[in-house]
Amino acid sequence: MSLKQTMTVFETMDSAYVNGETIKELFTAYPGVSVAVQTVAGAEGSTDFVKIVVPGKNGKSTGGSARTFGIIGRLGGIGARPSRIGMVSDADGAVAAIACALKLAEMQKNGDVLDGDVIISTHICPNAPTQPHEPVDFMGSPVDILTMNRYEVSDEMEAILSIDTTKGNRIVNHKGIAISPTVKEGYILRISEDLLRIMEMTTGQLPVTFPITQQDITPYGNDLFHINSILQPAVATDAPVVGVAITAQTAVPGCGTGASHETDIALAVKFAVEVAKEYTNGTTSFYDEQEFAHMNRRYGSMKIFQTMGVEAHN
Repeated sequence: MSLKQTMTVFETMDSAYVNGETIKELFTAYPGVSVAVQTVAGAEGSTDFVKIVVPGKNGKSTGGSARTFGIIGRLGGIGARPSRIGMVSDADGAVAAIACALKLAEMQKNGDVLDGDVIISTHICPNAPTQPHEPVDFMGSPVDILTMNRYEVSDEMEAILSIDTTKGNRIVNHKGIAISPTVKEGYILRISEDLLRIMEMTTGQLPVTFPITQQDITPYGNDLFHINSILQPAVATDAPVVGVAITAQTAVPGCGTGASHETDIALAVKFAVEVAKEYTNGTTSFYDEQEFAHMNRRYGSMKIFQTMGVEAHN
């Protein structure tokens, strides 16, 4: 179960005074877990990037060979103060990521150590700006998306789950969680059968997925429409990335307060932890490596979609 960890993180982050050091204090009882906090300033304020490493018993951080897994909590900010009081819907990704780390730390303390390392990253900003978006307003961020990727995407991550509130749309009308197809090096690949199986197991329901377009996997700032930033980590890595969307039946603005549902966040946490278990021990794959190599031979590289495109080279 992951509801306890989710509630702990939720209550900790639901504050005008929360920062990265507040999050770091949650892990003082887990000496085997490392937490790094870095404050980064942008045009509209600052935010604290948090990186947590939960080492595996055969992890590469200690000289082992097991695969390293990444979990990114993607968001603009956890609060929109002073215009909005309280934690916003956009905070769900950060809550989920930190709760994943807390659950994995507790498991390690209790003797259940994953085979490989898990790296969890997100950022903490209780007073982020908002920005217009259709059909509902988005949360902005004091730093740009390239800065987020620089601090949240690590070269060590060999596969990534990007968790993000994805309620401001009419594309997925389901309360709970949904997953995207795998994105790798500019390609939108088929949805992983392993992840569908894990989703069925952890939710007890039929799996729910959400469609993405070519625009969604290109970098922000190129004047194209994006469903949200859930797949922005894919522009900064060659590792396969899957979006884990925390969803609603109605279109909910990212800057809306009172719109987070703890049980849905906990469901995302439970799913991510189970994927981490299986990925690091080698029993789960995000994509078919042979098929991906075959696609590259037939159609060539699609890495241009990880860049700003042709205009950026003129």
